[in-house]
Amino acid sequence: MEVHISLAGRRDLSGQIYRQLRSAVRDGRLRTGDALPPTRELARRLEISRNTVAVAYDRLAAEGFLRSRVGAGTFVQEAWPASRGAPAASPLRPRPVWDGVEVWPGPAAGLTWDFRAGLPDVRLFPYESWRRLMSAVLRPSALPGPGAAGDPAGLPALRAAIARHIGVSRSVRAGAGDVVVTAGIQQALDLIGRVLLEPGSVVAVEDPGYPPARMLFRSLGMRVRGVPVDAEGLRVDALPVDARAVYVTPSHQFPLGMPMSLPRRTALLDWARRRDVVIIEDDYDTEYRYGGRPVEPLQSLDGDGRVLYVGTFSKIMRPALRLGFLVAPPALHEAFRLARYVSSWHADLPVQAALARFIDEGLLARHIRASRRRYQTRHERIGELLARDFAGRLEIVPSAAGLHLSATFPDGTHAGRPGEGPVDDAEVARRALAEGVGLFPLSEFAVTEPPMSGLVFGYGAVRPAEIDEGLRRLRGVLDAL
Repeated sequence: MEVHISLAGRRDLSGQIYRQLRSAVRDGRLRTGDALPPTRELARRLEISRNTVAVAYDRLAAEGFLRSRVGAGTFVQEAWPASRGAPAASPLRPRPVWDGVEVWPGPAAGLTWDFRAGLPDVRLFPYESWRRLMSAVLRPSALPGPGAAGDPAGLPALRAAIARHIGVSRSVRAGAGDVVVTAGIQQALDLIGRVLLEPGSVVAVEDPGYPPARMLFRSLGMRVRGVPVDAEGLRVDALPVDARAVYVTPSHQFPLGMPMSLPRRTALLDWARRRDVVIIEDDYDTEYRYGGRPVEPLQSLDGDGRVLYVGTFSKIMRPALRLGFLVAPPALHEAFRLARYVSSWHADLPVQAALARFIDEGLLARHIRASRRRYQTRHERIGELLARDFAGRLEIVPSAAGLHLSATFPDGTHAGRPGEGPVDDAEVARRALAEGVGLFPLSEFAVTEPPMSGLVFGYGAVRPAEIDEGLRRLRGVLDAL
């Protein structure tokens, strides 16, 4: 193991080596069984005599920190399990904005019935096909040379494959040059904020809406304004006049689930054109549509080049892969490429190469078709049980796409009993969690007060056979309120 030793002056050299190695062992930086460099090698690196190093090693061995085996080397004999962290005291402080940022969703241990939204069923992923592709791209002959760091915008083969995929499956107008590969939607939003928006700019977001997006904009120094939604989607008439950007989920509003109507889409594009505003279209799960006419993306309706289209593969494949994309007009190509370069250069190139092949071989389309059938069955079952067993208690928000359904508590009711006041959906979620049922309250997605009261039912992570029992337990929670 490479061990860092620094010597100050020429006095007590053996003692300096002894103290630094002992600290490394006691702090946990050197663990039990770790090998130390041979005395000859360490002496050469430090430009001192071998005997000076040997004295330090012998002292540590005598105290039980090291052991030597003839012909094998010197190893750590006993180490402390805890590592010493950075100094506890520091004058450095984060910007105040980070006091209000939390990881979403937070951890939820002990779930038996997981109805949390935004989670795909990773059991449906074709692991054998993916393993074959990863093995192929990790062969030495398939890897780029040591000097090839990759295009910050992404592997050309993947950018071309994404452009073809979203052109066919989503009617998005894009060539390979319009695509920037990202580590998911969050990074795409970060790039947009840094390329197009100044600190202090007003960003309009849907209310209720996706919490990590508004957290990110706020962390960049933007002023986030919530805009209410109705049955047709974002209310254009309620947009703030000083907005410089609008973040929307028009194909499947998150978290409510309705699509934005065509008149409302047209109105939003007209409004943005008149006020010179950028529209950020997040199309996070449009592949999973179970009925109704396909929804035309804002990007394909835009004749002005002001819609930036972002998407992710985490809902289709699995979140751990962390791959997404941003589609931008030509005038922004170089700026986004440079922004990608200064932030993280590029995503994992072998994974990008495997995904390109996954798309080109038709495996992604096949996986979407197969998983769509599975998700549709769950979608229909949850909708059926909510309509039958929660009538008068929850009102389903019509939705024919995605991996979740939302339902609201009727105004002026408490757990289905009129006249007892509004339902505290966060309390319902807490009590459900105690029963092993995980779901999100609608109030968690609110940008401004008063929040909408209801529940969000994800069906990506829950097993089909568990749906009935999970909702039966939720009904028991409501009965006990």
